[in-house]
Amino acid sequence: MSDLRPILARLADGETLSSPESEEAFNIIMSGAADLAQMAAFIMALRLRGETVDEIVGGARVLRAKASRLNAPEGIVDTCGTGGDGIGTYNISTAAALVTAAAGVPVAKHGNRSVSSKSGSADVLMALGANLEMPEAANEESLRTNNFAFMFAPAHHRAMRHVAPARGSLQLRTIFNLLGPLANPAHAKRQVLGVFDRKWLRPMAEVLQKLGSEHVWVVHGSDGLDEVTTTGPTYVAELKDGNISEFEVTPETFGLNRSDIDALKGGDALVNAEAIRKLLAGEKSAYRDIVLMNAGAALVVAGKTADLAEGVRLAAETIDSGKAKKAMELWASFTQQYAPEPENG
Repeated sequence: MSDLRPILARLADGETLSSPESEEAFNIIMSGAADLAQMAAFIMALRLRGETVDEIVGGARVLRAKASRLNAPEGIVDTCGTGGDGIGTYNISTAAALVTAAAGVPVAKHGNRSVSSKSGSADVLMALGANLEMPEAANEESLRTNNFAFMFAPAHHRAMRHVAPARGSLQLRTIFNLLGPLANPAHAKRQVLGVFDRKWLRPMAEVLQKLGSEHVWVVHGSDGLDEVTTTGPTYVAELKDGNISEFEVTPETFGLNRSDIDALKGGDALVNAEAIRKLLAGEKSAYRDIVLMNAGAALVVAGKTADLAEGVRLAAETIDSGKAKKAMELWASFTQQYAPEPENG
C-alpha cells in the first residue's frame, strides 16, 4: 500500500494500529508518498487519541530501518531524552555521557541541535570544540579508541526530511518526540531514556522490551525534567532481563544534596559548555550532583556497576581523577581531524 487514506479513515473512527500496520503507515510517510495534509492528519490523530505501544514500536522499526547504521561494539550505551520539558537546564545527559565514556563504557550518543531549549547536545559539543561532521567510519573508530561517538541525528535520519514540514507546521509534541530516542543509529540496547511526562514511563519501557533492548532506565523527574533529577524523587521504569519494574530514587539515598531547580538552569551553548568545563575540572555544584546521578544510571544499565550508589561513586572518581576532562579533550581533538577545510577568502 502506498496510500495513507485507508489508515487515516480507521484512525478517524478511533481504531488503533498493530505494530505491522504502524510500520506500513510510517513506511508510506518516510518514503515521501504522503502529502502534507495526510501526514499532519496522521500525526494529530495519534496525538489526540494517545499513541499506543504498538504504534510507537512500528514507527521505531521504520526509523531504525531507514537510518544509516553505525557498526558498534557490544554493550554500547546511549543517554538521550525526548526533550520538551521546557525547563532550560544545563546539558545534563550530554555531560553524563562524557563521564560514562571516560569511566570505561562505550557511549554512542544520539542527539541534535536545540529544538525547545537554548542548547541541544550538538550545540554544546560544538561549543566544546568538537567537529560533528564525522564520516561513519570515523565515528566507528572513535567508539573503539575514545569510547565515545556523537551521532548527529539529521546525518543519520535523512528520511525524516519528508516529515519536517508537517512537524514544523504543527509545532506540537508528537509521536516523533518519542521516536527520536528509540532510533539510535548504533542500535544501542542499553540506555537511559528521559521522558517529558510520567505517563510515558512504562509504555516506553514496553516499547523497548518489544524492540529487544537489554537494560534500560526510562526516567522522569518529579520536577518535570526528562532526566534523573536532584530536586526531588525520580520515577523510573527499568527494563532488565526482559522484565519491567518501577521504583523511585532520591539524591539523599546516595549522599547527594537535594538542589533547587534554579541552580540547574543553564543558558546558550557557550554558557553550558563552560559549565561542563568547570564540572570536568572538578568544581562542586548542583550541576555536578545531577550529572553524577545520570552518569551513575548509565553505568548501571551498562553493567559497569551493580547499583546507582556504586555508579555515582565511580562517576565522581572519574571526574576527580581528571580522566573525564582528558577523555573529552582527546575526543574533541580526534574529531577535528575530520573537520572540513576552511574556505579561503
